[in-house]
Amino acid sequence: MSEKHPDKSNASASIEVTRDGSVAIVTLNNPGRRNAMGRQMRQSLRDTMHCLLTADPDSRAIVLTGAGEHFCAGADISEMTQRTIMQSREILAESCVVVRDMLAGAKPVVAAVEGVAFGAGLSLAVATDYVVAASNARFCAAFLRVGLIPDTGILWTLPEKIGMARAREMLSLAAEIDGVRAGEMGLANEVVEPGAALAAAVEVARGLAAHPPLGVALLKAALTDGATTMDAALRAEVDYQPVLRQSKDHQAACQAFFDKSTPVFTGQ
Repeated sequence: MSEKHPDKSNASASIEVTRDGSVAIVTLNNPGRRNAMGRQMRQSLRDTMHCLLTADPDSRAIVLTGAGEHFCAGADISEMTQRTIMQSREILAESCVVVRDMLAGAKPVVAAVEGVAFGAGLSLAVATDYVVAASNARFCAAFLRVGLIPDTGILWTLPEKIGMARAREMLSLAAEIDGVRAGEMGLANEVVEPGAALAAAVEVARGLAAHPPLGVALLKAALTDGATTMDAALRAEVDYQPVLRQSKDHQAACQAFFDKSTPVFTGQ
């Protein structure tokens, strides 16, 4: 992995942002509680991801990971009993913003999972475009263990990723699976040795960052909102492809094909 540089503009006590070239690495930073998310962390993650996905010209791909030995143990249970119904609705709305930004945002997001990805931590991982998991990582939709239904988008994202039958099983049983099983189920796209998830995720993100940015953005938009039925998928093709055919990145790729050179993509 190349040298990483801190990004002070987006950093906070609970969220750390570093740079590896055109890859932004977002780290959940509460290792003493296995990166459990309290409201402050959730709001900081919302603001940081939104900035990186919509207003940051220096990053073309994002890696989401956790500080220390774990990805994220889910929501901070110590805060839950102190909330009113309206406060809980506000917090869930904040989570919805994070998930929608990651799913429909213009840039690919890769999860690097070591240790536990429980509850909302699992939801965050599933909302990314690509999951790299350590073989001994532990995944669990633990919501029912504390009397709650799954949230943070996972009611939609998990069936989309692994199919409804397996999603029902995982959400209903609230049983743990390891990284190897996650790979077998399609929950993890890549399984690596313990301690290697972040390096592997950054490598994947570098590859994604090398693609034409406008093409990546419209592909994500089509897959998230435009391909729910055959007719919708065909409409997305008709709507998006002519735009891309007129882009400078497409023209550069065509010229590079004839010149036998490597195209430089600018997102135009």
